[in-house]
Amino acid sequence: MRRRKVIALIGSVAAWPHVAWAQNAPIPVVGLLSPEAPTSSDVNGLREGLRELGYTEGSKVHIEYRFAKGSFDQLSHFAKELVALKVDLIVTFVTQASIEAKKATTTIPIVMVGVGDPVGSGLIASFNRPGGNVTGTSSVATDVVSKQLGLLKEVMPNATRIAALWNPANPIFQAQQMKQTEAAAQSLALQLQLLEARSTNEFESAFAAVEGTRVLFIMIDPLFINNTKMLAELSLKYRLVSMFGYRTFADAGGLMAYGPNYFDIYKRTAPYIDKILKGARPADLPVEQPTTFQFIINLKAAKALGVAIPASLVAAADEIIE
Repeated sequence: MRRRKVIALIGSVAAWPHVAWAQNAPIPVVGLLSPEAPTSSDVNGLREGLRELGYTEGSKVHIEYRFAKGSFDQLSHFAKELVALKVDLIVTFVTQASIEAKKATTTIPIVMVGVGDPVGSGLIASFNRPGGNVTGTSSVATDVVSKQLGLLKEVMPNATRIAALWNPANPIFQAQQMKQTEAAAQSLALQLQLLEARSTNEFESAFAAVEGTRVLFIMIDPLFINNTKMLAELSLKYRLVSMFGYRTFADAGGLMAYGPNYFDIYKRTAPYIDKILKGARPADLPVEQPTTFQFIINLKAAKALGVAIPASLVAAADEIIE
């Protein structure tokens, strides 16, 4: 009897190191580098995608967050921090964060999210065969800006000019949008007025500088994404019929939003993370382009602006805010 107890005790002691190892087994560490603010709802798309694949944050995966809050000059520092932490991979939101991460490491896998022109910016060799250590999702869609300006033209058919707000502090990310905006305006016979805003302090002066038109197109930029409420309020203050590619603009009181579903783009990042953590090489994982788009109209804003939204647009909208 005593011998059986001793054997059982020896067996339990032998099991202790295994139990301790199981309880303290390392979990994958994912770095997240974004020029946005921590309040960005898109990150929830990533979390949801990871949960659906079994990666519960805190127990099955640890995420090291680095948010630049619109300060692009912080991205390089944060990228180096994540590399120094020896994370298993880095998720990067939009172009400049992806470029800084690639500068910081050629070995740690990078999964980019919503990059406008990953080939032109030198992040990947091609969509089908990215090469190197970068893959992920792109927000590039050749007809998005043309569609956005076309929707504005339908609301204001007599417009001959259009103002466009962009951020010169982020030229890499906005280069493709600028090119597409100029081409779309020309195709619609609209004269283009460019407005610059490098910070929220320049928003008011940019809106006040709009001349000869009530039509405003706001290019996608993290600075603008972080401040959609302010942009929406200024649009109403200056009575501008405005379009932005991010749905929170319409939620905050802006007239219209049309663009890729960024929540979905973030969510589609999760399978890349899963495959890479299981041994796949970023170089072999094709980059995906957007598949779902959202068109949202705020009829309350339309009423405040005194504009009538054509019935055809109301019928085409994915969501109507009243």
